[in-house]
Amino acid sequence: MFKYLTSDSRTTRDVILSTALTMFREHGLDSTTMRDIAKEADVALGAAYYYFASKEAILQAYYDQVQEQHHARMVETLAASDLNLEGRLKAAFHRKLDILQNDRKILGGLFRYAGEPDHPLSALGPGTRRNRQSSMAVFKLAIGDEKLPTDIRAIFPTLLWAAHMAILLYFTYDNSEGQARTRKLVDRAVALITALLSLAKLPLLKPFGGRLAATLREAGLVVESQSVVSTDGTGELS
Repeated sequence: MFKYLTSDSRTTRDVILSTALTMFREHGLDSTTMRDIAKEADVALGAAYYYFASKEAILQAYYDQVQEQHHARMVETLAASDLNLEGRLKAAFHRKLDILQNDRKILGGLFRYAGEPDHPLSALGPGTRRNRQSSMAVFKLAIGDEKLPTDIRAIFPTLLWAAHMAILLYFTYDNSEGQARTRKLVDRAVALITALLSLAKLPLLKPFGGRLAATLREAGLVVESQSVVSTDGTGELS
């Protein structure tokens, strides 16, 4: 059940969220308590818990915020330029890195939950399923109306999402200036992906795409015909 928020209460919620994220960036997740957040935000501890039941709830709001920004930036990028598939995919990866540029400490704390599927913040768990779908929807937006074999089109957003998670993990460890190595990795990886995609369009390799799609479906890694409300309230994953 959603809480009804007046404009004043929404502002309070936004202040708490913004304060918490600043503290997570500066001190890390473990070193920041709800009491610390409430004190820094100049609100009562009870008020902080009213809007966010836990730090996990704050971080779920952070996931949602990142996805909203990623979608908005991709829409803006695609509207402002006529890019080919490689350019669109690079934009999708780079816009995500732009948003997370100062959040490597937060990401480092969040990635540890990947091995705990029942944790609400696990990137692979049921608690973040909607965020995964939203992220895949952004990659589907980048794919656009590119002519692809049906099986490849069905699994491509999932594969891109998985690739982007691997990139983000590398990003958390990249101490090069401005994480330049990660940026270069994105460009080379996307160039390789699009080259392989060209090969996948060949009739000789069509059965391989079908088998790969079937394998991912059987493993439960591809969820088709799943509607997902995007940031503008209309987007779908299917």
